[in-house]
Amino acid sequence: MSLTTAPVEKPTEPVALKRSEKPATEGRVLNVFSHGILILWAVMIIVPLAWVIVSSFKTESEIDGDPLGLPENLQWINFANAWDKGNIGVYFLNTVQVLVLSVTLTMLLGAMAAYVLARYEFRGNRLVFFTFVSGMMFPVFLALFPVFKTLANVGLLQPMEIAPGVKLYIGLVLVYAAYSLPFTVFFLTAFFRTLPHGVAEAAMIDGAGHYRLFFQVMLPMAKPGIISITIFNIIGQWNQFLLPLVLVPDDEDAVISQGLADLAVVMGYDGDPGALFAGTTLAMLPILITYIIFQRQIQAGMTAGAIK
Repeated sequence: MSLTTAPVEKPTEPVALKRSEKPATEGRVLNVFSHGILILWAVMIIVPLAWVIVSSFKTESEIDGDPLGLPENLQWINFANAWDKGNIGVYFLNTVQVLVLSVTLTMLLGAMAAYVLARYEFRGNRLVFFTFVSGMMFPVFLALFPVFKTLANVGLLQPMEIAPGVKLYIGLVLVYAAYSLPFTVFFLTAFFRTLPHGVAEAAMIDGAGHYRLFFQVMLPMAKPGIISITIFNIIGQWNQFLLPLVLVPDDEDAVISQGLADLAVVMGYDGDPGALFAGTTLAMLPILITYIIFQRQIQAGMTAGAIK
């Protein structure tokens, strides 16, 4: 008895596999295009920053003669001139003082408001939330005159001198906090909604009240989102120019954004462009260092709020 085997037919190639070749090609083209745009964007940002930092170590002749070259010797005196002659030190310390108070107030009020809107149901909840959201669409230019008159009427237009040479910008702090609250509440409300309800219920069963539940349980759990929005508020308030220009009109020693404008005028008359570049470097380094240090926390907070 002989055994015969039937011929094995080769499986036909799925039609879907052939059709997938075109989308794969389109995906590769799209990746190349998107990566090219990102590289171009990075170059447009990094090159000017590097040029400013390198120029801050040059002499005036080096800046005029070879603006794209490297300095022969590092001119640290430029930073001393910007700090002392250009009063960048005073502007810098005033800005730090305003930001410490305004960002703390913004995060405290914003986190509490966002927590209540996200975790408690009450009549008017959505109305309050959308009122905050609408504040993000309100141009700050439209509010300049009403805010100016309000601060003038309550006596907060001028800074308070709490010690010789030490001024407290209460009006500017309150306006900064109010200006940053809409986005803070919008972002943190979405983040608090992603937190598990079981942990809050367990804490309340163990006897935690509303304040203890918020400050000891929910707030630590929202740490990634808190860090992310804090960094955004610091960057936004550090770069503010229009609000302090209008709300602190008669004060020479205001904030860093005004200081750079004054430094450009002073160093332009003195013929010291190196000090101008040094002052610009001093103004942007704190924000750059802060972002580099907390880059992972910012990305983790944004991703956690989006995925969950």
